[in-house]
Amino acid sequence: MGLKDQLDLDLKTALKAKDETRVGTIRMLKAAISNFELARPKDKPATEGDLLSLVEKQIKQRRESIELFQQGNRPDLVAKEQAEIAVLQAYMPKQLTRDEIQAEVEALIAALGTKEFPQVMKAAATKMKGRADGKLVNEVVRQLTA
Repeated sequence: MGLKDQLDLDLKTALKAKDETRVGTIRMLKAAISNFELARPKDKPATEGDLLSLVEKQIKQRRESIELFQQGNRPDLVAKEQAEIAVLQAYMPKQLTRDEIQAEVEALIAALGTKEFPQVMKAAATKMKGRADGKLVNEVVRQLTA
């Protein structure tokens, strides 16, 4: 079952359960997907990878909002954003831990035969897209290529 079908099913379930947070979050995600598809050429349909990138982008936006709300001393809005992140995380594949990322980066360095940051980072970002947080991957690659 694709992400869009899963979202439709989950939206129906959330509506029946009267779960306002899930309903709002799923609707926002569906709107983002709709806007993304409208912006693409008709002959290039969105792939599951594109949709996962959108979910990842939505999570990143909420994390940035949390930082700003914490600076503004708004714990009510921080809690709301964290609840939305929890809903969105359900649609992402299992995220890699720091140790797993480090092992994959070490394997990439060995395979590439170089410790040049730009080359290793590009390969790591491509390989772990959607499976790991980009900031964490960047930290690990910087640490191992230094």
